[in-house]
Amino acid sequence: MKSRLLHFIPAIVWFIISFILLTIPGKQIPTISWMDFYQSDKIVHIILFFTLCFLFSFAIKSSDKKYSLIAYIAIAGLVYGIAMEFVQKYFIPFRSCDVDDMIADGIGCLIAYVWWRRRFKKADVNYL
Repeated sequence: MKSRLLHFIPAIVWFIISFILLTIPGKQIPTISWMDFYQSDKIVHIILFFTLCFLFSFAIKSSDKKYSLIAYIAIAGLVYGIAMEFVQKYFIPFRSCDVDDMIADGIGCLIAYVWWRRRFKKADVNYL
């Protein structure tokens, strides 16, 4: 049981890191020109949420062998991303709710899901 929980430590640490990064007040974020910031901001969201879903999926794969949960992890990642946009809008000073960020979050989650799905298909394992 204890070794199963150890697989989740990287995912939980990454979740905490992503939460901290997503709740930084707007004035503390370094300013860059608009176009550079737009491009890098979306890439950061994709990487954050890909890594989040990837690490939780890896923990599930490594511990429980419940591969079908990986689709739910991707959905939960997207819901978390959407919720964090509203947290930014209503609770974090100088931050706003951005639909493009939600889309980038979803892309990161989808990439992680597709990566694991292909990996399981190659291993001839039941998956969603």
